[in-house]
Amino acid sequence: MLSTSSTPIVEATLPVVGEHLEEISSVFYDTMLGENPELLTLFSRSAQATGEQKSALAGAVAAYAAHLVGAGPDAAVFDHIVERIAQRHCALGIRPDQYTMVGRYLLRAVGAVLGDAVTPEIAAAWDEVYWLFAARLIGREARLYGEAGVDSTNPWREYVVAARVEEAEDVVSFILAPADGGPAPAFRPGQYVTVAVADQLRQYSLSQAPAAGTLRITVRRVRGTGGRPDGVVSGHLHDRVRVGERLRLSQPYGDLVLNDGPSPIVLISAGVGITPMAAILDHVARTQPTRDVTAVHADRSPGRHPLRHDMTGHGSRMASFRTLVWYEEHAGSTTAHAGLIDPDLIPLHPDAEVYLCGPAPFMQAVRAALHRRGLPDERIRYEVFGSEQWRAAPALVP
Repeated sequence: MLSTSSTPIVEATLPVVGEHLEEISSVFYDTMLGENPELLTLFSRSAQATGEQKSALAGAVAAYAAHLVGAGPDAAVFDHIVERIAQRHCALGIRPDQYTMVGRYLLRAVGAVLGDAVTPEIAAAWDEVYWLFAARLIGREARLYGEAGVDSTNPWREYVVAARVEEAEDVVSFILAPADGGPAPAFRPGQYVTVAVADQLRQYSLSQAPAAGTLRITVRRVRGTGGRPDGVVSGHLHDRVRVGERLRLSQPYGDLVLNDGPSPIVLISAGVGITPMAAILDHVARTQPTRDVTAVHADRSPGRHPLRHDMTGHGSRMASFRTLVWYEEHAGSTTAHAGLIDPDLIPLHPDAEVYLCGPAPFMQAVRAALHRRGLPDERIRYEVFGSEQWRAAPALVP
């Protein structure tokens, strides 16, 4: 809990911090990375080019401050925020000692933007907010590292590419076996691993259920549009990585994981967001073949639809399985709808649990439609591509 002396100060200054959050984020990010360029490996160059990354951490701290003073997300929502950030941090190998440096740069940015308005009392109150937030993350990350059997100072393991499969236009799967000859790590369907190549770190969902002592990732080549550069890691994997080569991977992490209960499930994806859905469906077909499953996918065209045959094969092993597909470029398909997805056409059992993955605008549209149809947030699980943006509260940020 925030101390009684800091609470009124944070309450009073939260609107000002929210109003200047974008500028604070920019100063924090640019200064920290400018003085510590080795940290650039942690961040997508595409996200850097568009500015998407800059507001992520500062926004999360402001959201936590709002939560502490009762003006933002409630405890259940913020537990989810902390869990998602902690899972991502462990996949990147974030260490506890790095929080000291981050806190120093973040508070320096607040002072640089707000100037003389930041009195010693205000600085102390926001320092308390930051360290309460950091302590929650450090504690959760320590438990995650422990559960994974990982030393946070050396979180990587080498894998050998056992097979490479061309899945669809601009999409390749890699079958990966541990180079040390040991077993592949256990994981929960829906989780992801970080791949470390080309001086960059990227997360890729595991696209098959735990089986055969290997892991599989399915990678879409990222082609730069709208000011974004081409994806460095995806391009490297597509152009240079062949059978027999080695890759460094993290342990599996992530909170888009299957609830093994009996409820009907709906898997909704767009583009390469199908990857965690393929792992979930594979697992359900192996372990709960009588469970009711609906798989829904949207893509640009049939030629860009990855893992289509995997989904059909897994579904054929189910007692109750249905699938719906939408293609923007229909090309005369007789088995798919034309155009953008229409969420109102998705069969939805009142007790259904929905798993959702794809670009942010797609997920926002689908979630809104599911809410209109009466499905509560607690039954919608999702995975975000890139940095999830947290804001203090709608009323506090213009």
